Amino acid sequence: MPVADESEQSAAIPLLAPADGVPPVLATADDIAHAATRLAAGTGSLAVDAERASGFRYSNRAYLIQLRRNGSGTILIDPIPLGPDPAAALAPLAAAINGLEWVLHSADQDLPGLAELGLRPERLFDTELGGRLAGLERVGLAAMVERLLGRELRKGHGAADWSTRPLPDDWLNYAALDVELLLELRDEVAVTLDEQHKTEWAAQEFEHVRTLDPSPPKADRWRRTSGIHTLRRARQLATVRELWIARDRLARERDIAPARILPDSAIVAAAVADPKSIGQLRALPVFGGPRQRRYSREWLGAVERARALPDSELPPMAQPYDGPPPVNRWERRDPAASARLTAARAAMAALSQNYAVPVENLLTPDLLRRLCWDGLPEFRSGATSRDPEGAVDGFLKNGGARPWQRDLTVPPLAAALFPAAPA
Repeated sequence: MPVADESEQSAAIPLLAPADGVPPVLATADDIAHAATRLAAGTGSLAVDAERASGFRYSNRAYLIQLRRNGSGTILIDPIPLGPDPAAALAPLAAAINGLEWVLHSADQDLPGLAELGLRPERLFDTELGGRLAGLERVGLAAMVERLLGRELRKGHGAADWSTRPLPDDWLNYAALDVELLLELRDEVAVTLDEQHKTEWAAQEFEHVRTLDPSPPKADRWRRTSGIHTLRRARQLATVRELWIARDRLARERDIAPARILPDSAIVAAAVADPKSIGQLRALPVFGGPRQRRYSREWLGAVERARALPDSELPPMAQPYDGPPPVNRWERRDPAASARLTAARAAMAALSQNYAVPVENLLTPDLLRRLCWDGLPEFRSGATSRDPEGAVDGFLKNGGARPWQRDLTVPPLAAALFPAAPA
């Protein structure tokens, strides 16, 4: 199912401002009630976007909400001034829009923050995910608008600090443009998916994203500290852990991104230097700066807690794994599993090329690794499966694979993992 060469597109027409101008930002209960009435009177799907302050704030909250519906125009909502319970203030809006099909680009990024405000769609169309299933090489919003609609959507403020108030006019222009063509893009993606007989695949994926529960926090998140791989002693890891926990608490309390409280490089430097006094701590890079000096006691206290830990309570040097080990260790630890993974990856690559769908959308890489490592009893016992496809299908189903994914991947995976089994 090939896709037309994206290089064959003619020059795109720049889209510099919304056709109807940048609408005012709504921020009062009366504004919300009026917006709900306008949106309820519109027709068709609802284009939705939200701007967050990733990299600036600890929370994942939405600092601006953009909505657009045919017959209603574009609406910008600032939820911050709506009081301590913005979800209650937005209840009239939720009543008007939650029953509609929402159109978002990369919906998994915005849905959690919108859900905190009581805004949850009953149906979803994700243009980014639809583009992936349609085999488009570039699936950013600007790239897809250019590819499918022939318009140039200039990006520039997506990584801005959207908690800034008041919001600059050019930021609001950018925000309004993000939903200006989203409904037209949805229709073009839908046509492409239909032509490739992938409409049902997309529907299952959209529903999976819509109903996906928030992921629980990963254990030992402190081990993701940049530069931690350079440390060679467990006591140093303990220092990183205690500093990370202290930083995370301060970041949460102040709603500031952790890296803006204390960079990872400073945490690793403190773990290596093991300062014994505030003077020694402040002599290290970053810790002597004016913004850090007021937290000196916090940081030194974390270092002292790590130093006081008995050896039995120090973290292990190797990160504990919930699942298979890193793939580069498979050949040494379990050559049979390594061979299974090689065969399975080859089968998945062939499927990906045949159907023009990225491998990671056919099946999550983690689920494939878990299957090949020791996912089936036959792998552990060395027995030959009497029903290879049934065994593989059961594992993938329990792992959350959708029906369309299993329909495609089970036969070739069963053949790759059980090459000696009868067809």
